[in-house]
Amino acid sequence: MFNASKDTRSAAASLSDREFARFSEFIYGECGIKMPPAKKTMLEARLQKRLRKLGIPTFHEYADYIFSREGTEQELLHLIDVVTTNKTDFFREAGHFEFLTGHALPELIRTRGAGVRKPLSIWSAGCSSGEEPYTLAMVLAEFAGQEEGFSYSILATDICTTVLDKAKMAIYEEERVEPVPLALKRKYLLRGKDGHRGFVRIVPELRQRVRFRRLNFMDGDFGMREPVDIMFCRDVIIYFDKQTQERLLNKFCRQMIPGGYLFMGHSETLSGLDVPVEQVASTIYRKPR
Repeated sequence: MFNASKDTRSAAASLSDREFARFSEFIYGECGIKMPPAKKTMLEARLQKRLRKLGIPTFHEYADYIFSREGTEQELLHLIDVVTTNKTDFFREAGHFEFLTGHALPELIRTRGAGVRKPLSIWSAGCSSGEEPYTLAMVLAEFAGQEEGFSYSILATDICTTVLDKAKMAIYEEERVEPVPLALKRKYLLRGKDGHRGFVRIVPELRQRVRFRRLNFMDGDFGMREPVDIMFCRDVIIYFDKQTQERLLNKFCRQMIPGGYLFMGHSETLSGLDVPVEQVASTIYRKPR
């Protein structure tokens, strides 16, 4: 595509304030993520990898490319992958899963028959590389072992295609699964052999319970035909400004059943936002019935 020499590529100019403003405005419009001036150095470092891969010598030329029709079609997903942050762990914020099995699920079964009359529906929004939805799959599988006739399905979405590809593979380094309790490791993780030593894979019966797909929160329609019973959206809205947070949270609530639960990250707050939910525990909310 571009035929810049290695020397020219290595000498690519720094990202100017004007170009940063163009990228920032474009990123905000496409996926709602706010890029304040403090993020300029981070964006410059991450974009330089794309410049080297494409053989584009300067940020100015990359900007011209990304804003062209061809560039937008071919490069937009890569740009979004560059600017999104994907940090997650198995059993992160463990208290959420204790509340889920001890309070939310029994109540939803009693009031809605969720998981009994029809499969319980959970949405893991901003699922990153899959640790959260697979944690949910383990927790729900254990709950199903104690609750006769209980079934569930998990929808896991993210805007970043790179992490979704990793999540679908369901293969993790052994150190990544250290937070998983030993009993659950033995039941739900397969150890790699030969050339795959040091890795584990989620067992097929759990992988089949999780459906992954790409979703941009800026899309007008999330493409979901049925409302969900429970939504995990942890450490996601922190990347948006207050106006976008409120708009998104209201869209999320419209996607939930009356009485459904919303789990947020411990670094997030709904204070000052007009959202139709009531707080039932720290960072846990319920849509009124």
